Amino acid sequence: MAERQIEVLAPAGDMERLQMSVAYGANAVYLAGQAFGMRAFAGNFSREELRSAVALCHSHGVKVHVTCNTMPRNDELSQLPEYLEYLQAINADALIVGDAGVLALAKKYAPGLRIHMSTQIGVTNYAAARFWYDQGASRVILARELTLDEVAGICAKRPQGLEVEAFVHGAMCVSFSGRCVLSNYMAGRDASRGACAQPCRYKYALMEEQRPGEFFPVFEDDQGAYIFNSKDMCMIDHIPELVEIGLDSLKIEGRAKSAYYAAIVTGAYRHAVDAALAGEPLDPAWRAELDKVSHRPYSQGFWFGHPEQYVGDARYIRDWQVSAIVTSCDSQGRAVLSLRNKFRRGETLELASPATKPISFTVDDLCDGEGLPLQEARTPQMPLRLTLPCQVPPPSILRKKVVE
Repeated sequence: MAERQIEVLAPAGDMERLQMSVAYGANAVYLAGQAFGMRAFAGNFSREELRSAVALCHSHGVKVHVTCNTMPRNDELSQLPEYLEYLQAINADALIVGDAGVLALAKKYAPGLRIHMSTQIGVTNYAAARFWYDQGASRVILARELTLDEVAGICAKRPQGLEVEAFVHGAMCVSFSGRCVLSNYMAGRDASRGACAQPCRYKYALMEEQRPGEFFPVFEDDQGAYIFNSKDMCMIDHIPELVEIGLDSLKIEGRAKSAYYAAIVTGAYRHAVDAALAGEPLDPAWRAELDKVSHRPYSQGFWFGHPEQYVGDARYIRDWQVSAIVTSCDSQGRAVLSLRNKFRRGETLELASPATKPISFTVDDLCDGEGLPLQEARTPQMPLRLTLPCQVPPPSILRKKVVE
């Protein structure tokens, strides 16, 4: 078991988030260009940014999976061949494909790239996995509606050479594998083309036909009813089981989330996978990290049966705020930082780094970029000087608890 390699696959919504995912231990990242990706409102990457992203990742031994997983219409297909040729020319590693027509075009115009079938395809059994392998896919990304036993069955009966990837963390969709028309109907935004308005997070009430304009709450609490709302998935406590059943890649949802989210969640799962492969228990400090990012209440998704519905509200839990990012740090812990949110002398901050567990410390020698003493740092992006508890690499993070 110790010799196995399990991919930690992290989200990269833009260059900053990509850099964080790489720094905090991703084996691979998934990202999108400015078309054909399922997160149209993430930052995404221009053509030149895609080239730079691939070069950066490859210099760190990290693979790049490019999403081409929307359901394109006829008038969009003409743009695809040239785009696929470009992705092959810049040496991307894989395409994430969610449509049979796109698969056919990818095989023709980017034959050097590996094909990963998106969760949008809805693979729920080993026969479907084998079918896509026979069509040229090298990996299937399983539907999120599967249990641990069902995933184990697919892994056991897959063709030799087919990789299996599954989501282990992040937002869940109330619709089967994300194939949803509710957003189209309510907001005119096509969920299957990357523009979901997330109407499942809206607050709903009941209106009787003969009483227009009179709303009756569907009582779940005194704030209203969130009848479609879902908890976030969190499987960090079960990584040994996921390794044991033979998964090749553990996927973290979140291309529309912050760079801080990408860093902290990737780092936590990096340590969890390393511990599982070494046959060691996970240090509770890494599990605790997942409570320090923006999230809804956690569940285990469908992995151990039907998940609980979350009916409280649609708001995220946000108890921590990024204060600054480390840009350099010497062996004495003397660091240069870039400010994100204000903090002052005497406050307690926490230092989060890829390799070391979080460390709390009190700010006592805060200076501006020229070395002049400061009582409070207030201007975003301003350079700061501060002595940290230990030497850490960029882009380590300083954060502050904002809710007691």
